[in-house]
Amino acid sequence: MKVVLSTPGKFHTFDLARELYARGALAAVFTGYPRFKLRDEGIPQKLIHTFPWVQSSYMGFPWKQHLPSAISRQWEILSGITLAAYTAFNLPECDLYVGLSGSALKAGQKAHQRGARYICDRGSAHIRVQDQLLREEHEIWDMPFSGIDPRTIAREEAEYREADCITIPSNFAYRSFIKQGISADKLRLLSYGVNVSRFQPVAEPASGCFDILFVGGMSLQKGIQYLVQAYQKISHPKKSLTFVGAPSQQLMDRLKDRGIWPSDARVLGHMPQTELKNIMSRSHVLVLPSIQEGLAMVQAQAMACGCPVIASKNTGGEDLFTDGEEGYIVPIRDVDALAEKLQYLADHPEQRTEMGKKALQRVQRLGGWHDYGEKAMTIYREVLQK
Repeated sequence: MKVVLSTPGKFHTFDLARELYARGALAAVFTGYPRFKLRDEGIPQKLIHTFPWVQSSYMGFPWKQHLPSAISRQWEILSGITLAAYTAFNLPECDLYVGLSGSALKAGQKAHQRGARYICDRGSAHIRVQDQLLREEHEIWDMPFSGIDPRTIAREEAEYREADCITIPSNFAYRSFIKQGISADKLRLLSYGVNVSRFQPVAEPASGCFDILFVGGMSLQKGIQYLVQAYQKISHPKKSLTFVGAPSQQLMDRLKDRGIWPSDARVLGHMPQTELKNIMSRSHVLVLPSIQEGLAMVQAQAMACGCPVIASKNTGGEDLFTDGEEGYIVPIRDVDALAEKLQYLADHPEQRTEMGKKALQRVQRLGGWHDYGEKAMTIYREVLQK
């Protein structure tokens, strides 16, 4: 079996590429990343094909946040279309082409013309469900959002139709495709591997305190607007709330205008993994109340540091831990449910410590990228046999 992969960046595709290469199944991997950022990926350079001219220039543009939305949209669309065209033009002989959704249509069509199979790798919910949830959220918080570009939605749905199979990383994402009328026969659940070698307990949470951690980009999609409200509802003499990840001054200002931004919240910005495991180990709980995403791996990273997790139903958390055992699963937008779970952990430090121990044990039993590669190969064989 020979498999070609493509991705605008790196994401999980390069983890998959290493697993396929180890099994002698990788024909090539195409990416929008520049080559100098791909020197230590454990894959021969001759198998890596780069087309960085659009994607990398967009990601590296210093004033990207200040661009008019129409220009940003057009740039993003151009990135997906050009990578797909580049991959299609240079597609080597293969049995199977696996392309990350949004940038694979031309290459998928080319694979079919050659008699190969095409798998659409979607890392999130069905794009229409994603668009609907984001539109609802921006309307609730009166923040401008023109929705996902209709051209992007059309291209993604064309990929869904063209593909012989669609792989998705979580049960939440799986259900979103079923809801949109995609046949279960076309869907395969392929949860990401958990590489926790860089994450382990390196400290202990301070006794007498209750330190809450959020890790990720600050956005309405990540649900921090509900976390700050829940935080203000809980009672503890030494509580704290820390944000790690890309900050959003616009969102913080909007929450301040509504009087719900905590004055004692700490915003630390980006943090290297060596420091991230330290703050995760010292935190009493990680909270991820996202409105939607495929499978947020910060949950597994926190669990590997002995930190329990409270996550919304739309994070893939149910694929990583059991509600009430290693953490809690709450509905999206439910401030009271989130506050209730936080208050319980604040009031019951012994149970919280036990939950953290269970989280560490659970994540150590979860499959790593080797298991992910085995599952992927099984799916690929099924698709080729059809």
